[in-house]
Amino acid sequence: MSKRHSAKYKIDRRMGENIWGRPKSPVNKREYGPGQHGQRRKGKLSDFGVQLKAKQKLRGYYGNISEKQFHRTYVEARRMRGDSGANMIGLLESRLDAMIFRAKFVPTVFAARQVINHGHIKVNGRRVNIPSYRVKVGDVVEVKDKSREMPLVMEAVASAERDVPDYIEADHSKFTAKMTRVPVLTDVPFAVQMEPHLVIEYYSR
Repeated sequence: MSKRHSAKYKIDRRMGENIWGRPKSPVNKREYGPGQHGQRRKGKLSDFGVQLKAKQKLRGYYGNISEKQFHRTYVEARRMRGDSGANMIGLLESRLDAMIFRAKFVPTVFAARQVINHGHIKVNGRRVNIPSYRVKVGDVVEVKDKSREMPLVMEAVASAERDVPDYIEADHSKFTAKMTRVPVLTDVPFAVQMEPHLVIEYYSR
């Protein structure tokens, strides 16, 4: 098992939830945490513990992005008008790696990051290799011509495991997608309940 897959499954085990809703998640068989003491970690969490878990879960969901990047997203969300938690979800969903995952060009957010890093994705006709690149409403994201035959991409497009949300317009025959609007929390098809307001509380302490 690769380091990437190992890390992904460890997040599920640590959270005690199948946060991506994938059939291969080890949580489907073992709901307790990883390690020899995993089964003994079921104590009642403090308010801080609840907030920390919410932060770890949301950060893990988006490919376990770095704490620095995640905190930067929080700071930007606080500066925007409106609800900070909703703003944070909108910013996270606007990341290029999240966008191509939602458009079903890749099976996981981790795979999205790898595909972008290797130069397989274009935005408005220009190659972009930065997973955290902010996609704007109306931007056209596409898989490069030479990359469309990749097994990873072909399998993801054909998969019936999940649907493309209605705030993304995807054309799988042309391998293109665009965001039609910035989503709010209720729009996003999370497999488990996400609580961005707790993340805001965690950082606001």
